Amino acid sequence: MSKENISTSTVKELQDTQIRTYEQLLEGNKLFVERELEQDPEYFKKLASGQRPDVLWIGCSDSRVPANQVTNTKPGEVFVHRNIANVCVHSDMNMLSVLDYAVNVLKVKHVIVAGHYGCGGVEAAMSNRQFGLIDNWLRHIKDVYRLHSHELDLITDDKARAKRLVELNVIEQVFNLCKTTIIQNAWEERIDLQIHGWVVDISTGRVKDMHVSCSTSGNLGKVFDLAKNQVPQAH
Repeated sequence: MSKENISTSTVKELQDTQIRTYEQLLEGNKLFVERELEQDPEYFKKLASGQRPDVLWIGCSDSRVPANQVTNTKPGEVFVHRNIANVCVHSDMNMLSVLDYAVNVLKVKHVIVAGHYGCGGVEAAMSNRQFGLIDNWLRHIKDVYRLHSHELDLITDDKARAKRLVELNVIEQVFNLCKTTIIQNAWEERIDLQIHGWVVDISTGRVKDMHVSCSTSGNLGKVFDLAKNQVPQAH
């Protein structure tokens, strides 16, 4: 909100609201601690001893799709990375660092790319508007649209087209993960790592499994099969 032409009373009201919102967070923390200790006096001691999650969740930053609530899991059971529209690209060092730690240190057994219907990032990528810095990030989703434009352009209903792009975006991000050396090297050494694609329907809370689970690089095409022991032939 612009500071220009704002009355003193309005400023005071806004400041009071801001303080209340912040204090509610602190109060919420107290209630959380009290509730957990009431159920298990050793809860936080156990939590502080370390994490042993079997799952890495790569989801959207949208505040309506928290990983633990969606999967009914407890703190310590799901390792989480989130960004706008659950994008997984080889140039994102943040995502790759999380992936590497989850796969090679925590030894997670499942990596789930979780999108959701009504994703603002996907809907923004479908438009021709400029939004600012985020336009550079949205280009990755626009590329997904370009890859599947033959299907998406046939969908006349805007909401239906957006829902389908959400699904296709999840599928492409699963494939992007499978193309990383982190995942491919892990598959050379392990048989207990799978990559999955989900879409959360916020209106029902239910998950739609996109049935693109991968545990090998066999379906990526020859050019993406980065076998570690493969020695180039001399010409």
